[in-house]
This record gives sequence, C-alpha cells and structure tokens, in this order.
Amino acid sequence: MRFVWAVVAFVLATLLIGAGIAQRTIFMGPSAQQTELSVEEPAPYTLVDGAVLRENPGQQTLLVRGEGDIFVAYGRTADLQAWLSDAEYNAVELDSDGESVTTLVEPEVAAGDEGDAADGDAAEGDAAEPEGRNPAGSDLWLDSFSEADQLITDMQLPAGMSVLIAKDGTQDAPSDVVVSWPLDRSTPWVGPLIAAGGAVLLFGLVMYVLAIRHQRRGRGPRRKGPGPMPATEPIDLAVEPAPVREALEASGDEEPAAEGAPEEKSAPKSERRAHRVRRRLLVLPAFGIAAMLFAGCSSDTWPQFADPSPTPSPTQTVITPENQKPPAVTEAQASRILKSIAGTLEEADASLDIDLAGTRLAGAALAARSTDYTLRATLTDRALPATIPTDVIEVLLPQATDEWPRTVLALSKSKSDDTVPPVILTMTQADPWSNYKVANVAEMQASAEVPELAPAWLGTSLITENASAFLALAPDELATAFADVVDSGEKSEFRSLFDPVSITLADSISASRAAVTKSLVDNGAAETSSTAFDIVAADQPPVAMATLDSGAIVAVSMVDSETIAPTSTDAVIKFGENPEAKTLTGVEEAAKGVVTTYGLQLFFSVPAQGSSEQIRLLAVHQDILNVEVIQ
Repeated sequence: MRFVWAVVAFVLATLLIGAGIAQRTIFMGPSAQQTELSVEEPAPYTLVDGAVLRENPGQQTLLVRGEGDIFVAYGRTADLQAWLSDAEYNAVELDSDGESVTTLVEPEVAAGDEGDAADGDAAEGDAAEPEGRNPAGSDLWLDSFSEADQLITDMQLPAGMSVLIAKDGTQDAPSDVVVSWPLDRSTPWVGPLIAAGGAVLLFGLVMYVLAIRHQRRGRGPRRKGPGPMPATEPIDLAVEPAPVREALEASGDEEPAAEGAPEEKSAPKSERRAHRVRRRLLVLPAFGIAAMLFAGCSSDTWPQFADPSPTPSPTQTVITPENQKPPAVTEAQASRILKSIAGTLEEADASLDIDLAGTRLAGAALAARSTDYTLRATLTDRALPATIPTDVIEVLLPQATDEWPRTVLALSKSKSDDTVPPVILTMTQADPWSNYKVANVAEMQASAEVPELAPAWLGTSLITENASAFLALAPDELATAFADVVDSGEKSEFRSLFDPVSITLADSISASRAAVTKSLVDNGAAETSSTAFDIVAADQPPVAMATLDSGAIVAVSMVDSETIAPTSTDAVIKFGENPEAKTLTGVEEAAKGVVTTYGLQLFFSVPAQGSSEQIRLLAVHQDILNVEVIQ
C-alpha cells in the first residue's frame, strides 16, 4: 500500500509542478500590447495627443522609426498647439469610439490677414515656401529626445500632456510610429502550485522509503525447524555432579542453535551506520528540487494580499486656488534652461560674441555684457564676467500662466565652489517660439533671507499695476524711492521704508560720489571742473513676483550717471590712468566733459501694505555701461 501512495504522490506532484512551470512558459501571454499610429498625409510635425498614449494603463513606450535624425518632445498640450499654430501638422487624437484618428491641421491665419495673404500668394506665384522651424533646443518642452533612424523612449504622461514628433522642421515627420503598453504577466498561482507539488513529492519520497524498508524487513533470514526431539527422561538434579548442574543452568540463558543451521554473525557497526546514511540521503532530492523551484519564483508568482505602496509622509498643505493656471516651467525644465543659458554665455564670453549672448540676455544684463565685450577686446587682462551657477536651484518661482510672455524667478548656487556667490535672476519667454532670456541678475547678499514663496509646482502671479496697491510700495515707484534715498540721504521721506542693508548700499553710492569730488580737489581741479550725479530708474520695467505673505520680490534696474565737466574753456578733462574711459571713448581727453554711466540691478523683498516690516534688499549687481564724451 505504501508503494501505491508513493506512486499517487509522484503523479500528483508532477501534475502540480508541471502546471506551475507551464504558467511561466507555454501559457505565458505577451509582455505588451501595441498600437500603430497611421499618418496618411505627411507633414513636418506630428502631434500625438496624450489621450492616445493613455488609451491603456501602464507606462507608455514610444517607438519611432525613420531615416535620419528623429526628434521627440513632450509638453503641455496647449503649449505644443501654440508652438504649432503657424505650421501645418498632423494631429493624432482619439475619436468617440476610442480609436486613434489622424487629422491634417492647417496653420492658423488671422481674419485680418487673410486678404493680404491671398494677395501675397497671387503676387509671388510659385515662390519657394519659407523654411521650417527646427524644434530642437526650444525651452518650451518639458523634455526632449533625439536619435538617428530609430528612437525608443518610455514615458507616463498625465492628462494635459502631448508628444511632438519631427525631424528638422523641413522634412516630413516619421510616419512609422508605434505605441506599446506593458501587460500584466503576473502568475500568482505558480508559487502555490510548485510549493504544493514539492510537498506532495516529499510525501511520495517518504512513502517510497518506508515501503522499501518494510519490504526488506519482510525478507530477512529464516532458520530451519528443529529435528525430532529425543525422549525425555527424568533427571535428578540433586544427585547430578556440580559440573552437570552448571551446564544445565547455563542452557537456560542461551538457546542452542538448530541442528544443521548456519551460525549467525551480527553486522559490523560501520555497515549499519552506512545503511542509515543511505536512507537519509534519499530525502535530499526532495529538498533540492523544492529549493531549485523556489529559487526561480519572484514576487509576481505569489498572491499579493497587502497593498505594496508605501504610506506617504505628511507634507505642508498648500491650497490651490480655483482656475489656477499651470506654472511656466517645472523644476527639471528650469534646471535644463539654466544650464543652457550658462553654456551659451560661457561660449559667448570666450568669443566676445554679443549676438550669441543676445540669444540668452536682454535689457540691463545684455547692455552690461555688450560693454564688457568692448572693454575686453582691448583690455586683455580684464576679468571675465560673473557666470550663472547651475549646480543647485534653491528657489524656483515660476509664473502661473498659460499665456505669453512668461516670467520665472530663480535662485541658484554653486555646489563645488564656495567662492561663487548665489545668484538670483529673472528670465522671460516672449512667445512660444522664443527661448527664455535673462533680464535681471544679481548676487545675493550674505545676510539676505528669501521670503516664504509658493512651491514650484504651483507657481505664482506676476503683479501688475492693478495689484500693486496691496504692497507697501508699488513696483514702479520702488526705483524712484531708492534713488531719492541715495540723493537726499537722511532727508529722504522714503528712508524709513528700507532696511539697514538697503541704507548701507545707498550710503556707499553717496560715498563714492564724495570720493570723486575729493579726487578733483586733491588734484587741484576743483576750481576748473564741476561734478554732477544722478540716479534714475532704467527704461526696463520692474518685475514683481507675489509671495505667500501677500508681499512681492521686485527686480528693478537703475542707471547711475556721473558727469565731470570743465568750468573754464582752457581746461580739459584728461582720463589719465582710466583705461576703461579711453577704450570706450577712443580719446585721451574731453574738452567739454565726460559722462560715465553705471547700471544697477537690484532685488528687493517688498512687504504687504500695513505690514510693520521694511523693504529688504536681497541682491545687487553693478556694471559700467558707458563712458561718453560731451559734444
């Protein structure tokens, strides 16, 4: 019977283990499902709506094949449509039945321009079409990829995102596009089946060993039956000699061997021990097979009863306002943009290419760079302008908007060089086709503390003239108020509004003016020359970003001018040991005087109206802008 149970156990174990292995091999389904996107009429761009990529759950894998360089980018759907508003492209969307359909979208033409466009087409005839726009390098994309002949990328786009596929904007976009999604290939019954099969196999091996043992015991050595017994006679033990009595008593303890039977010898201990070891080794294959089977079982081969997702840690709650617009950039996008700006400026600084620098700078920052390039073209020992550190972005405050222009405030610092001060800047994107340009940049003060700001994923609003009434001082009045503090000193009505750091800067500007006047006196030119100073707001408008405490960070640009003119017709202004004045003017002296202009870029933290806090200076940067001879 033990053999029967062993055979039944072996058959059942084979079925269980075989069923478990079959689920991971021959019965295993495909690892992914895919959809091919068809394009009937080729166009330079293909816009794949995010709903097409989210048609099935799971991570999306995009495969694009074509000859030459392939470009793929993803971003907000509204941003991509704005970038493509003046171009012809294929839009891939889902219809009401959930099927992907492709539509050729013509470029949008304003109603007032339709007649002019028609007249222009008739006049030009068969004129060549304008060259397309290359999407590579745009700051609008959240991320982009580029490969030759074939591009494969994994993504998981949320709602409101889409994908742009193109080459260089002139050639037709690749038409071989496949989207695939992973399928659930978990087999939760593999583990239990193999485990049950291993247990049944072990039971069968045990039954088999017991059956073999029972069989061997049933076939042990047998003795022959005893022969005919002689007739018994009474024995008188009392009269038997002592040796005979001892022999009879000893015979009661040992049974005499049967006549003619072979003499039995006990097996050596070593043989008995080896027999026991062999029986134990029969059990090892069961454990070995089970161990090998369990080694190939992963977590997806067992039923999952608990939720594997970790419990999120509590974070500060920020209430999103209704109808909140998306932030202009994400943190990863801002980091990529800053690195691109820094790389472009580094190349422009090395080659003194102001046109290249103009692709990433604007306003006061570009004017200061232009003057620096002019000086360094002659003064070879002049130091390079300060760079923008990009190792760490400590503060990112993007404008929450879906229109243009868009503004972003960032505070970055160097992680490897402690001598490089943190830099705060504002950069603006004028339209969907332009890259971000830095207009205000300054070094943070050591004692400056940034006010509490909204998180980068939420963004903030750009304060306009209508909203400036809620601030202690309107952004367009801030530069004028600080200029009055510089010019009037302690008599200024705005002096009490600024913190001690701001007052220190104003006093240092006043001190530098006094030093110029004293220098003329020391050189004996006080009676033959005069000085005049003036500091005003630059033509560049201020940039004000709202903070969480109803205040704002305001960036302003100012122009500080210094005029030295002779008071006698016989006197002239000699530049002497002023190489910058000689380089910028191209002369050694000025008969009617000279005007030196400096640019100031300042960042202030302005509190809300009614607050007891003062206006705090966060960052400042000064550059020489020009030296001009009075004609």
